[in-house]
Amino acid sequence: MMRRRTTLLASCTALALSLAATACGGGPVSAGGGDKPLSGQTINVAGVWSGSEQKNFQKVLDAFSEKTGAKTQFTSTGDNVSTVVGSKIEGGNAPDVVMVPQVGVLQQFAKEGWLKPLSKTAKQSVDANYASVWKNYGSVDGTLYGLYFKAAHKSTVWYSPDALDEAGVEPPTTYDAMLKAGHTVSESGLAAFSVAGQDGWTLTDWFENIYLSQAGPEKYDALAAHKIKWTDPSVVEALTTLGKLFKDKQLLAGGQKGALNTDFPGSVEKVFGPEPAAGMVYEGDFVAGVAKDQFGRKIGEDADFFPFPAVGDGEAPVVSGGDAAVVLKDGKSQKAAMEFLEYLATPEASAVWAEAGGFLSPNKKLDLASYGDDTTRETAKSLVAAGDSVRFDMSDQAPAAFGGTKGAGEWKLLQDFLRDPSDPKGTAAELEKAAAKAYQD
Repeated sequence: MMRRRTTLLASCTALALSLAATACGGGPVSAGGGDKPLSGQTINVAGVWSGSEQKNFQKVLDAFSEKTGAKTQFTSTGDNVSTVVGSKIEGGNAPDVVMVPQVGVLQQFAKEGWLKPLSKTAKQSVDANYASVWKNYGSVDGTLYGLYFKAAHKSTVWYSPDALDEAGVEPPTTYDAMLKAGHTVSESGLAAFSVAGQDGWTLTDWFENIYLSQAGPEKYDALAAHKIKWTDPSVVEALTTLGKLFKDKQLLAGGQKGALNTDFPGSVEKVFGPEPAAGMVYEGDFVAGVAKDQFGRKIGEDADFFPFPAVGDGEAPVVSGGDAAVVLKDGKSQKAAMEFLEYLATPEASAVWAEAGGFLSPNKKLDLASYGDDTTRETAKSLVAAGDSVRFDMSDQAPAAFGGTKGAGEWKLLQDFLRDPSDPKGTAAELEKAAAKAYQD
């Protein structure tokens, strides 16, 4: 999930937290002023970002302030954005804009009647600058509420070029070839994959990429909406495919037990840290930030990626996540807030964060030269080129009780499957049981 990946990335080091405290001064940050169209107005923005992500988003806020004169304040909500925003609305202190990290939360906000539809200008920008899939994910019952400003490309497998060179293997283009390459890497002295099984969300991402490629986009959409059951044969097939990796001790760094004791930052460290234990780690484009910022890796030189490969006869998957900007009806500066969303819809706004790093934009009008390195450009190009074949993280579309709760639902059940992948059909039945309850509630 985007909210989990990005916030974990932003807060996984004490340095990042220290920088956040410095940037925030212990509270909301602000900028702006001068004789501009929105001088004298203040926009309150809430979102999950902290640390380096908050610092980089502040650059976007500052650029808007410079352009319009509006003051801006950003408040980090932590992961539980819906609870925090709900309490602020009830307390009469609603933010003007919320950067929503889940489709399910955006839908919840809309159904609660909290959101203003996007302005005509913003909608025109979305129609012109974005693939229609992003408009669909930002809409509820045909009304466009959310503008997707930041995206994640979650179909990237990151590797150490030295490890693959040492083993004499090339980046694979099929899932079977990836496992075969993994065995060759293992025979050269390193485990093939570092898997962050301690964080259940990483396992949902493994499943989603396999399922999208193997079952296809129509089945993916149906399962995401719980229009087919998790006991469907396509789910059992995807779990069986995933189980081939999970049960192969030669492929997992530390075996199943080691994987279950490895969190996301630790999984990146096992590939790109000072004492490598594996040659590859699957996760989104944000792996690059950890490899670069924590371990000094040069992206594209001693840390690189290949697209998550096609499974069987399917197409290579492109799974994404993202943060959508929405305007709250109860905010005190709604007109200025909507102008801020109109600004976020422009390539100009995206370029500010792209140049700062740690960012991908679904805006197809953003010049790829805005990104700071060739690897990020390739990742962004792949995301935009996928167009309407992009599928949003499935667990982010589910009720939080099923797709986004530590120690429960899909997270826990896939951790149980990693621990013992011998019964895909039984795991599918447990997933359906948990999903049925969550969607009913």
